[in-house]
Amino acid sequence: MSADRKKYEMTQTDIALLLADAADEVEIGIAPVQAVMRAGRRRRARRWAVGAATAVVLAGSTGATLAFAGLPGIGDRGAVTAQRPASPEARHVYEPRVTVLASGIDQGKEWSVDVRVWGAPRDEREADRQFGAMKEAGLEPVDATRAAGLIGRTSFFAVRSYGDGHARPVIFNTVGRLPGFSGTDLESAAVGRAPGAGAKDSAPLVVGMVAKTAREVTCTWKDGGSTAARPAVDAAAPGARGSVIRPVGSFPGGNWFVCVGPDGARYKDAKVTR
Repeated sequence: MSADRKKYEMTQTDIALLLADAADEVEIGIAPVQAVMRAGRRRRARRWAVGAATAVVLAGSTGATLAFAGLPGIGDRGAVTAQRPASPEARHVYEPRVTVLASGIDQGKEWSVDVRVWGAPRDEREADRQFGAMKEAGLEPVDATRAAGLIGRTSFFAVRSYGDGHARPVIFNTVGRLPGFSGTDLESAAVGRAPGAGAKDSAPLVVGMVAKTAREVTCTWKDGGSTAARPAVDAAAPGARGSVIRPVGSFPGGNWFVCVGPDGARYKDAKVTR
């Protein structure tokens, strides 16, 4: 065992000497710090470029056509094309989006109340054409005596029609942003169901806007009576016969309502009662 131990110790010593000799022959230079940092920056730059390209596509998907190929997760050198901008027709610039609120018969003739929402023109050409279409329909936008005043603004009209085409705006506006309603907010106006001198004896219509949460609007008359409007059973069905609350296409900030009063009534007030 003594001989084995001696042999083992000599072997360890020999190995140590060999390692020392090898170390003397190696030249240790300065670590390539700058090269490592440059490589790291390149990798980070590549990662940022991919992320930025993806962000641009997501942010511009509704208003631009973008394509890029070969990005991770996108596909095999394919292209992703964003949705093209909506046409003026799709935005209801030249013809309004119309929602019939209510309809009925008065003095033997059909009456109705509808809301017409005209999309915002994006340039002077679209505004000129929309302005002409409004004029043809007998409508005049608020605070827009010339077509340029319509650019970037939405117009809406609540119109009472009677008989073969006699139409009268009841509530209307041209705005940069459509109004929003909450709680018991309410805006309303009253008009006779029939036009002209006979309107004094005609049953009144009260037309207005309320929050989407409103479940009942009560219109009161000067004789002490009242009429309640409640949400339409079928919101998609046009023109309820009677008082109703319903949503209007392209008008996300609230619902519209119509109260149909009794013959000879005079309008006093309207409130959200539920």
